[in-house]
Amino acid sequence: MTLPLGNSVRNRDQKESNMHDEDFLFLARLARRMGGLALNDGKGAKLEERLKPLAQRFGLRDGAALVAQLRLGHEALAGAVLEALTVSETSFFRDAAMFARLRDEILPALMAARSGKRRLRIWSAGCASGQEVWLLAILLDALPLQGWTVDLIGTDLSGASIRRAEAGLYSQFEVMRGLSEEDVARYFAPQEQGFLVSERLKHMVRFRVFNLLDSFGWLDDLDLVLCRNVLMHFDRSQRLSVLERLADVLTPDGVLVLGETENVQPLMSLYQDMPDQRMSGALGFYARARSLRSRASARRSDAPQTVRSSSCVSRAAAVSAKMRG
Repeated sequence: MTLPLGNSVRNRDQKESNMHDEDFLFLARLARRMGGLALNDGKGAKLEERLKPLAQRFGLRDGAALVAQLRLGHEALAGAVLEALTVSETSFFRDAAMFARLRDEILPALMAARSGKRRLRIWSAGCASGQEVWLLAILLDALPLQGWTVDLIGTDLSGASIRRAEAGLYSQFEVMRGLSEEDVARYFAPQEQGFLVSERLKHMVRFRVFNLLDSFGWLDDLDLVLCRNVLMHFDRSQRLSVLERLADVLTPDGVLVLGETENVQPLMSLYQDMPDQRMSGALGFYARARSLRSRASARRSDAPQTVRSSSCVSRAAAVSAKMRG
C-alpha cells in the first residue's frame, strides 16, 4: 500500500490527531509487513485512539513514545500493536442468508460427495471471538455425521480473540442476538457471567492463533473455507497472495466463502462464482476453477475414488428440510 504524502495527519482527520506523518507511515508499513493490513490514510486520530490503551499498558506516555519503541525493535510491542489493529467484531448469525445456504445446499452437497471417505475439513479464517465457528458446529451437529471425521478449525491473528473463542463464554446479549431459544438451551449452559458453549460442541472444534501471511503448510485438503470480511482489510498484493494459497489448499470441489463486499477478482482463473440459485441473498461463494480441479484430479489418480451414496444425500436433504421447517 502506498499512502500519499502531504499535509499533517491532524489536518486530514475529522478528529484532531497529534500523530506525525512519519509515525503514521511507519505504523502503516509495520501493519502491512506483519499482518497484511492496509491502514487508510487520514485515520491518524482513530489509530491514535486505538493504540492509547496499549501505550499505557507498556508504560509509554503517548503514541509517539510507542512508535519510538517500535523503531528500536521492541518485538513484544509490535505484536501487541498488530493485535490491537485487528478488527474482531462478529456475532452469531451475522449473515443469516449465508449460514442458511451452508445448511441447505453446501454442506449436504459436500457430504454427498464424501460419503465414501466420510470426512470433512472446514476452516474459519479470521474467526475473531469464535461465534462463526460455534455456529458451524451447531449446523454440523444437526446433520447425519455419525461415524464421520470432522475437522473444524478456527484461526485468528489475535491471541486475545482466540482465547475468548476457546473459552466459549458469551453474554446474554451475544447469544440472544441471532440464536433461537432452542439453540441456546441445547448448546449453551447458563453461567453467572453469561452462557458457556456446551462440551457437545467443544469436542468438535480446534482454535489456534494464525497469521494469514504465514505458511499454509499445516493446511491441506480443505472442503470448506470461510474467510469473511478479512481480506477487505488487506492491501491488494497481500489479498491476492492469500487467495492464491487458499486455492492450493482447497479440495478439487472445495468451497470458499468470502464476505459480501469481497470477491476473488482478478483471480477468476483460480475460482468460479457459485450463483445463488435460490435468490436468497447469500453471495460470496466460490468453487475452485475447473482447470484446477482437473490438475488436482490427475495428481490424485492413484488415490481411492470417492463413492457417492444416495442414502447419505437423502438423509442430508431430510435434515435440511427439517431444519427449514
